[in-house]
Amino acid sequence: MSDEACPASGHLMLISPERVFYAGLLGRPRRRTSGAYSIYVSLHGQLRVTIEDGQAQTGAMAFVQPYVPHNVDCDSRSVICLVIEPETVLPMAVLGARIAGSADGTLAERVRQAHRSLVTAGRREGFTTSEFDNLFFGEALPARRIDRRITAALARLNDITGAAVTAEDCAVAANLSQSRFLHLFKDETGVSFRALRAWKRARHLLHFVNSEINLAHLAQDIGYPDSTHFSHSIRRFYGLQPRAIFSGSRDLAIWRSDPHAVNAAEFRQGRP
Repeated sequence: MSDEACPASGHLMLISPERVFYAGLLGRPRRRTSGAYSIYVSLHGQLRVTIEDGQAQTGAMAFVQPYVPHNVDCDSRSVICLVIEPETVLPMAVLGARIAGSADGTLAERVRQAHRSLVTAGRREGFTTSEFDNLFFGEALPARRIDRRITAALARLNDITGAAVTAEDCAVAANLSQSRFLHLFKDETGVSFRALRAWKRARHLLHFVNSEINLAHLAQDIGYPDSTHFSHSIRRFYGLQPRAIFSGSRDLAIWRSDPHAVNAAEFRQGRP
């Protein structure tokens, strides 16, 4: 993590290819549909998460499965959200049950305390997934084993500085036919290549939300064919327009797992 101090607001984000911790403004989003496991924790008071089918979770903490449309309301303007990429862990029914059954707020308070410790002390760049899990959950979440050919494709999808990734390219690299690759990809990850690529593109936005950057250029750099697709995708996954996300993230400190992660200026260097 960087040497920059956490802002007085306490707004910060830890981000790696496998995890995200966000403590910041909730905004006024419409329905959102994250491609990851989402764990919401209220900083103060309670929150209410309403699933598309009408089910609701009310309390200090809520858990939502990947690709499930939902709305979030909170007593305070800010909220904590933990994002766990589903292809990196075993199915999280047990953790979800723990969260749903955590009526005494113990797990929620652990997450809040971890946030306070980060705000007070800060940390270095380069945190590991295990460190992240132990900080917020008190244990490493059980890792999912993925076919190495699909692992290679996932690495390409997680690369925020790479060229556009196609199923055809990944199939060739895996020495598979495209149809066989797509079948294997869904078997291994639980979701289609197209759906996961759409989520990863939207997720790449998070690396730059506190930067002064041209959004049209950013959309092109992270793989969108045009600004319209970019705007629609971001609104689908986050419930907010890109400009609203950037506006609410001006005082957000971003600490990355990769000490060599590029900043916004470097990201644009050498791009057409």
